[in-house]
Amino acid sequence: MPGFIAMIPDNRETIIFKLILFQYKKILPLAPMKKAIQAIFQRILGFKNYLFVFSVFKIKTLAWEPKDKEGDFNYFLTLLKDEDVVLDIGANLGIMTVLMARKCVKGKVYAFEPVPDNFEAMARVVKFFKLKNVELNQVALGEESGKVEIRMPILKGVKMQGLSHVDHNSIEGYDADYVNYEVPLKRLDEWPFPENELISAIKIDVENYEQFVFKGGKEVVRKHKPMIYCELWDNENRKNTLTLLENEGYTVKVLDNDQLVDFSPSIHSNHNFFILPETLSL
Repeated sequence: MPGFIAMIPDNRETIIFKLILFQYKKILPLAPMKKAIQAIFQRILGFKNYLFVFSVFKIKTLAWEPKDKEGDFNYFLTLLKDEDVVLDIGANLGIMTVLMARKCVKGKVYAFEPVPDNFEAMARVVKFFKLKNVELNQVALGEESGKVEIRMPILKGVKMQGLSHVDHNSIEGYDADYVNYEVPLKRLDEWPFPENELISAIKIDVENYEQFVFKGGKEVVRKHKPMIYCELWDNENRKNTLTLLENEGYTVKVLDNDQLVDFSPSIHSNHNFFILPETLSL
C-alpha cells in the first residue's frame, strides 16, 4: 500500500487523499458513512481525480478482495492466457481492463466505455500503468448504430459512475438525480477487428443492457466463440441474454466453491456468470 501511494503525483488534492487512504481499512466497515465519505473524497479531489485515484487503488488491491466480492473475476483472470485477445465491454474506469491486459501480455484488450468521465479516467489509468496492449474506444455497444443516452445516478451526493446505464424502457432506473450523456452507439458486428485476430474472451458489464449488446454482436460470437464473463441481475435481461447465448451453443456456469458448475436458478443466487462455448475445454 505505501508503495502505491508514493506513486501518486503530489499536489494539494492527492496529499490529502494519501493521508486519508492510510485509514481506508478503518473507514470501510462503517457502511452507513460510506456514501458521506465518498462525497467528501469527490469534493476534495474533484470528480475526475477521484475516479483516477480510486481506480488505481482498486487495481492494486483487488486481488485481496474477499471472494464474495471479486473472487469470480479473479477466477476468470486465471482462465486467460498470455496471448488472448479480450473485449472489455462496459470497461468503466479500466480496473479490470488493466488486470486483463497485465495477464494477456502477448495479447490485447479492446476496452469499450462510452461515459466521458469514465473514459478519461480509464485512459489516464492505462497511461499510468504504461500498457501498450490496450485499445480504448469511447463508444457504447448495442443492437443498432446511432446515438444513445446514458445516465449516471447521483445517490446521497455521490456520483455513482459504476451504475451508469443506458436510458431504455426495459431498464429500471434509480430514485435519484442524474448526469446525462449522449454518446455514440455501435454494433459489435460492425467493429473493424483484424481478419486474422481471434477473440478469446469477453468481459461484459453494461447494467442490464447485455441482451442488446449481444443482439448486435451475434456474428462476432458465432465466428470467435469466446468465453464470456458477465454480470447479470435476476430480471428479464438475464433471461433474454442467457437464452440468446444458449441458442448460440453456450452453456451457463457459475463459480461454486472454487469450481465451475452448471447454473441452476433454484440453487444459485449468483450474479456473475461464466458463459462458455460447448466446444471449450478448460
